[in-house]
Amino acid sequence: MAKQAERSAATTEAILKAARQMFGEQGFAATTMDDIAEAARVAKGAVYHHFATKETVFEAVFDQVSRDLVLEIDRAARTERDVLAAMVAGTQHYFAACAKGDICQIILRDGPAVLGWERWREIDARHFGGKIPRALAAAMDAGLIARQPVEPLARLLLGAVTEAAVACAGRSDVLKAGGEYSRAFKSLLEALRLR
Repeated sequence: MAKQAERSAATTEAILKAARQMFGEQGFAATTMDDIAEAARVAKGAVYHHFATKETVFEAVFDQVSRDLVLEIDRAARTERDVLAAMVAGTQHYFAACAKGDICQIILRDGPAVLGWERWREIDARHFGGKIPRALAAAMDAGLIARQPVEPLARLLLGAVTEAAVACAGRSDVLKAGGEYSRAFKSLLEALRLR
């Protein structure tokens, strides 16, 4: 039984690896289940055995890319002097990572279109979006910003980052735009800092 579970896990991993590369390079619309099966070197039936639709494959890839991105963001933010500086560094890293073609394609271009806005936000809340309320609460606990209800402030800041990320995805100079939005986000956070 263990060998069958191992084979199943290996097949799922191969499918997701192939799908991630294909969705990142050519986008959701241009990728077929046949393409994914061929790239994963598995039968098309194996893909359908693990994922009922191309949308379910994409959702699993989107979740994986989001999780990996948050791990990178955490590493980038870990060395900062305080939580507000870490939020700035993390957001800068988010914009820089989203400037990469494959991540931009999966997270910002296809993500909202394929998953729908609500599902996109639900998954994001488990990853990048969920970090903002926790960071704000930590900033309040550390006396860096005034005590206030966390959820409205978090939603406003997350809305700003999300809108900026989507705007960046539509530009040809994604990296430059991300830098501009990162500096604007830093200004927003620094305005919250208690003097």
